[in-house]
Amino acid sequence: MHTLENLLTRLESLLEKAEGLLPQLPVPPDWQAKAFRWRLTQGQGRGRLEAVRHPHQIRLDDLQGVDQQKAAIERNTRQFVAGRPANNVLLTGARGTGKSSLVKGVLAKFGRRGLRLIEVDRNDLVSLPEIIDLIADRPERFIVFCDDLSFEASEPGYKALKSALDGSIAGTPDNLLIYATSNRRHLMPERMAENLEATHTADGEIHPGETTEEKISLSERFGLWLSFYPFDQDHYLSICAHWLLQLGLDEKSALARRQEIRQEALQWAMQRGSRSGRVAWQFARDYAGRHAGK
Repeated sequence: MHTLENLLTRLESLLEKAEGLLPQLPVPPDWQAKAFRWRLTQGQGRGRLEAVRHPHQIRLDDLQGVDQQKAAIERNTRQFVAGRPANNVLLTGARGTGKSSLVKGVLAKFGRRGLRLIEVDRNDLVSLPEIIDLIADRPERFIVFCDDLSFEASEPGYKALKSALDGSIAGTPDNLLIYATSNRRHLMPERMAENLEATHTADGEIHPGETTEEKISLSERFGLWLSFYPFDQDHYLSICAHWLLQLGLDEKSALARRQEIRQEALQWAMQRGSRSGRVAWQFARDYAGRHAGK
């Protein structure tokens, strides 16, 4: 009897160890959440949607100096949420000008109407087919958000994104769009040597080489392009003033300190080497933190 008990104890121990080696069943997503991150499980090659408990809340009205881009992405998202045709969106241009903030802003505006945001890292874009299968039958409307994209042509994520946009034998479901931001219009580095691949026809037309065509082909699969440019001085100062009021600086105090604020804001931008919405927001946080309530 004693030997049998020892044997059973050893078997239970072995079973526990074996269970630890088996792949864990995927945890179902919390579909009540409005924002998700795609996380790959190490060693299993399987991903999951991880709910973001406190997504960055930013109002579209707080984004200044990008009125045309804001109107375009808001219109496109409204069509999408309403179940009407809409386009994948590529937001490109100067850093800190509000590209990512616009995407977060449409979530804040349309989240109550069923819009959901899935943030996917560039290196995890190979999981796009898995993500598509996961959300295809859901009633919500999903935007896959890829921030700060830049590829080499050999990267697997590049091919996965290209197929998801347009080119896979499996169609993209109606409840999914892709919004991507990048500092590069064509999402890939461009080199001088590629210009040598261009050919000239007898009537003077210029045709880009194969490498250039390959790079253009990815960005062309986005139906809506939004370009962002560095702000001039007046726009930058206007954004600083807006954020100072939003962050608690009294309007009367801001008016009395107008010259001081202008000088410090310009010095701040000079130190950062950029006049952008991000720099304006960072200045306003610093200044309001020092002077709000005084």
